[in-house]
Amino acid sequence: MSQQRTDQGERSNRGSAAGAAAPGAPWLWLSIAAGVLAVAGSVVGLGVGGFYANLTPAFLPQALAQDVANLALAAPALLVCAILALRGSLRARLVWLGVLAFTVYNYVIYTFSIPFGPLFPVWVAVLGLSLFSLIGGIASTDAGAAAARFGSRPAAVVTGWSLIVVGVLFGLLWLSEDVPALVAGTTPQSVLDLGIPTNPVHILDLAFFLPAVVGTGILLLRRREMAYPVAPAFLVFLILTGVPIMVTPIVQSVRGETAAWTVLAPIGLLTVLMLVLLAWLLRTVGSPDRAEERSGAGEPAG
Repeated sequence: MSQQRTDQGERSNRGSAAGAAAPGAPWLWLSIAAGVLAVAGSVVGLGVGGFYANLTPAFLPQALAQDVANLALAAPALLVCAILALRGSLRARLVWLGVLAFTVYNYVIYTFSIPFGPLFPVWVAVLGLSLFSLIGGIASTDAGAAAARFGSRPAAVVTGWSLIVVGVLFGLLWLSEDVPALVAGTTPQSVLDLGIPTNPVHILDLAFFLPAVVGTGILLLRRREMAYPVAPAFLVFLILTGVPIMVTPIVQSVRGETAAWTVLAPIGLLTVLMLVLLAWLLRTVGSPDRAEERSGAGEPAG
């Protein structure tokens, strides 16, 4: 009995130590602050009439849909995942990285594309807090330890190929609008509709996001450790990106405008597929003890 109590105490102490020493805890707390500010900003954006009055008719529903997605899903997910990650959950940490990436991406658009107004300081604060949280979160994540806990090679392979295919398809889609406009010496229609100098989505995707997605897919197929914690984050990003796109026609319909319902089928299908893939991949994440057993047996990660 004495030995049993000792073993239980040691396990309890290890669990407490793991919780107290959650990797990157300061970055997790920064992201909680970002989530709280994001909620406040979206509440104001949706609740104050005429707040987006300077936006074009095409841009306004998108901005409102983004606020709805932030308030209903992204910001709460950021807060919940940060809290669970502070308690030592690897799955929550991986999802948290994806929500952070989504938040950084969208607040770049907020700060650079929406006309200056009272919420500008809030948007800048959310962007800064999220960006530093993302950088610190990635740097403080032990890629090797995370990779060792993925227990299904088929899930990793399917995820890798999915990221590559999605990244290439979206790149071709954006280029199909940008390249003809460049050749013709005109402005892309999406830029004219939004009433802004350039399309920030195309810039962020072509310069940063899509190359990173394709690169991560390739590294995952090659079993590189660094790809394992990043791949689920990109799946989360893709899922969250689909939400405001699907909410936009609903906002248009509520406002009595012509709703672009045709986007629901392709974006909805992609979002569901990414959600299923994320659930499959996260289910393969085992306990640290199982990871140590596989490592000791000489089994490769994933």
